[in-house]
Amino acid sequence: MSNKICLITGANSGIGKVTARELAKAGMDIILVCRNEAKGKETLAELRPLAKSKLDLFVCDLANQESIVQLAQQIYASYDHLDLLINNAGLILDKPSLTPEGFESTFGINHLGTFLLTNLLLDLLKKGNEARIVTVSSDAHKWSKWNLNEVAHAAHFKSLTAYANSKLANILFTRELAKRVKEFGITANSLHPGAVQTNFGAGTQNGWFVSLFNLARPFFLTAEQGAQTSIYLATSPEVKDVSGLYFVKKKPKTPSKEAQSDLNAQQLWQKSEEWTQLPQRLKELQKVS
Repeated sequence: MSNKICLITGANSGIGKVTARELAKAGMDIILVCRNEAKGKETLAELRPLAKSKLDLFVCDLANQESIVQLAQQIYASYDHLDLLINNAGLILDKPSLTPEGFESTFGINHLGTFLLTNLLLDLLKKGNEARIVTVSSDAHKWSKWNLNEVAHAAHFKSLTAYANSKLANILFTRELAKRVKEFGITANSLHPGAVQTNFGAGTQNGWFVSLFNLARPFFLTAEQGAQTSIYLATSPEVKDVSGLYFVKKKPKTPSKEAQSDLNAQQLWQKSEEWTQLPQRLKELQKVS
C-alpha cells in the first residue's frame, strides 16, 4: 500500500475513520475530507502516531457544490494523482431541508455531492496506479420509491424514503461510472457496510426513529466490522479488475431491480450533470489547475 494516495470523505467518524486508520497503518497517504474542521483535526491527531505515511486534512461541506469545487481546486494544487477515492460520507435527516443550490439535502449530500466530487477528481485518478473508486451505499436502497423527477426535491419528503433514494442513486451512479472509467483502468464499486453502531443517525431527532435505532443498537456491527468491505474493495487483489458491482460482506450481491437498470443509471447521470452544472464546473477547474 506504500506510495498510494487515498482520499476519504466523512473520515472523522464511524467506518470512515476506521477505514482511514487501517489504510494509514498499511502505508497509504491519506487525505481526510471532513465537514467539521475541529473533529477532523482531532482525528488527524489520533491517527498520526499510527500512520506510516502522510496524513492531510481538507474541510468540505458536501451539501454545498461551491465548497466541493473549492476542495477539488485545493486537491489539484496539492497532489499530482490519486490512487483511491472512497466516497464514505452520508447521512439521514428527519426533516426536509435544502442545499444552497435548492436540492433536498439527503439526496444533495449523499448523491450529488459524491457525483460532483468524483467527476472533478477523475483526472487525478486517471494518473493513479490501478485507481479504484469505492462508494458506500446501503441495502436500504431497496426501500426506494424511485421517481427521477422528484428525488432531488423535498415536495413529498419522507425521511427513510429520501435516504433510500439517495442510496439507490449511489448504486446507479457506480454502475454508470464503471463503464465510463473502464478505458482508463479505473474500477468503481459500491457496497453495503451493514447496520453499524456509529453516529450515523445523528442528523435526525425523530422520536420513533431514535427509539427504533437505540432498540436495535445492541445488534449492530461495530465500526471496525462495518469498515471491512470498504477496506476490502480498496485493497484486495481479488477485486483488482472487478468493477460496477454492489458488495455485501466482501461478496458481490444482486441489488434491487431498479438498481440493475442501465436506463435508470444513464438518466440519473444525465440529470446529475445538469443539477451539478458539471460541464461548466470542469471547465472552471481546468482553468485553475
